[in-house]
Order: sequence, then C-alpha cells, then structure tokens
Amino acid sequence: MTLQSTFKPVVRLREHIGDINPKAWLSAALLPIVGVLVFLGLWQLGAAQVDTSLGQFPGPAVVYDQAHALWDEHRTERAKEAAFFERQEERNAARVADDPTYEPRIRDYPGKPTFIDQIGTSLVTVLAGFILASLIAIPAGILIGLSRSAYQAANPIIQVFKPVSPLAWLPLVTMVVSAVYVSEDPMFEKSFITSMFTVTLCCLWPTLINTAVGVANIEQDLVNVSQVLRLPTLTHIRTIVIPSSIPMMFTGLRVSLGIAWMVLIAAEMLAQNPGLGKFVWDQFQNGSSDSLGRIMVAVLVIGLIGYGLDRTMLQLQKWVSWDKSTEQR
Repeated sequence: MTLQSTFKPVVRLREHIGDINPKAWLSAALLPIVGVLVFLGLWQLGAAQVDTSLGQFPGPAVVYDQAHALWDEHRTERAKEAAFFERQEERNAARVADDPTYEPRIRDYPGKPTFIDQIGTSLVTVLAGFILASLIAIPAGILIGLSRSAYQAANPIIQVFKPVSPLAWLPLVTMVVSAVYVSEDPMFEKSFITSMFTVTLCCLWPTLINTAVGVANIEQDLVNVSQVLRLPTLTHIRTIVIPSSIPMMFTGLRVSLGIAWMVLIAAEMLAQNPGLGKFVWDQFQNGSSDSLGRIMVAVLVIGLIGYGLDRTMLQLQKWVSWDKSTEQR
C-alpha cells in the first residue's frame, strides 16, 4: 500500500468539503427553522384572538402540554396493564398450587386504548390497506400498460371509480364485511377489515394509473431488444418492464400512500373504528377544556406521520430505482 493510496480518502473528503457552498448550507439549515418559528408565532397570535365554546383556541404551549399529558397517560395505562397481568399470574399460580388440575386463564386487559395505541392502530391499518392496494394495482397496471385492449376495457371502470369518496365506499364496505366476514373466532376485528378495505378501494388508483403509464412509455429500443432476443413474457416483464417503469410506479405509490392516510382518518372518524380518527371525534364529543388542545396534538401527529410515510417511500424509491433525480426531491 502506497502513501498516496493511504491518504486518498482524506483527499477526497477535503475536496468534497471544499465543494460545499457555506451560503447554501446555511440557507438549507436556517430557512426551515425560520419558517417554523414564524409559523409558531403566527399560530400563537391567531389563537389568542379566537374564543370558542370550549375556551380559547390552543396555542403552541398548550398543545405541547397536552402532548406531554397524553404521553403520561399512556405510560400510566401501560403500568396498570402490567400490574393487571401480574396480579392474574399470581392468582393463577396460587390456584394451581392448591389444585394442580386447574387450567389457568389469562383475561385481556379491559382498559381503553391510549393516544399512542391509536397511532399504532392507524399505522397498521393504513399499511395493510396500502399493501393490499399495491398488490392489486401494480400487476393490473402492468397488464393495462402492455395491452391496448386491456387499457380500453379497464379505462371506463377506472374513470368511474377513481373519484369516489371514501364516505361513499364506507357504508357499502361495512355492510359487505358484516355479511361475509362471519366467524365465532375471527382472526381480525371487523372494524380493522372495514377500514382496510375502504383504504384499499380509495388508494389503488394512482398506483394503477402511474404503473400503466410507465409501462406504456418504455423506450422502444428496449422493447426491440426484447423482441430480438425473443424473451419470454415473464422474463420481459421482469427484466425490461418493471425496471423501466419503477420511477412512474413509485410516483403512484407515493400518491396512493398519502391518499390512504387521509382516507383512513376520515373512515375511522365516520365509522368510529379504533384509530386516530376516532380519537379526534371522541375528543370533539367530549367537550372538555382539554379537548381542543388534544385535537391539535392529533392534527400535528397526523401531519407528521403523513410526512414521514412520504419520506420513507421516497427513500425506498432511491434504493430500488435507477432514476437518481429522486435524490433531489
């Protein structure tokens, strides 16, 4: 190993640092902070001017206090749950010691879900609905993109069902699930199935359309190469179609995931299914002095989770796509 090769990484690092524009770096770091501070200031000024039937509209400080209170309630509830199961285990152990033939039973904790629990429920539901929608939309989009006949047959259906609101789907899905999903020991709650299918029906269209457009616009040279090599259909799809259509496909997936998250909150609120939507509605119905602050906490959490889901999908696109322009988005 030569001295030059030893210090090559250091030289490259210095060259990279030298390419960094300090002005651009400061702008990228400071402007978002300035924007947030201005928003918080305007929020505080505006909140002080609004009086509602439940009191003054909550400002940032009140919302922060309510967020802290919700976290404390979650920790308290988890401690109660742990104590509940511990007492059951102690009673069962004593009962088995007195009667070895006794079969101990563990009862579920009867406490209500906390705000943190509702977040987890909503995330599981939206991801289940989104994954199911993707499993339907991507193959269907590839088929439609490859076949003009399939496109002509499917286009009227897509155009009719694409703009349908989740509020229209929800009653239908609820009745169908209640009629079909009948079991004495169901694997999933009916509320979960209802919310999941509502999300699926509303969010599959962007992925389907963008996948079809991406497949239909594959470069003709690649298609010609596949024809010259006489690739089997599945090999053509795997080696040519999917890699070429990934940028458009992920654009649809990102839009679908955003729609799925918005649809889920509305569905939970309307159907009173467990999740963040139900939490918001319950707080609105509660009418206590803390309700507005807690609703604002939920609003901010919903927004932050939506942003996080979009960034996660963008990062996944960077990993699997050859299109490096996504790194600038």
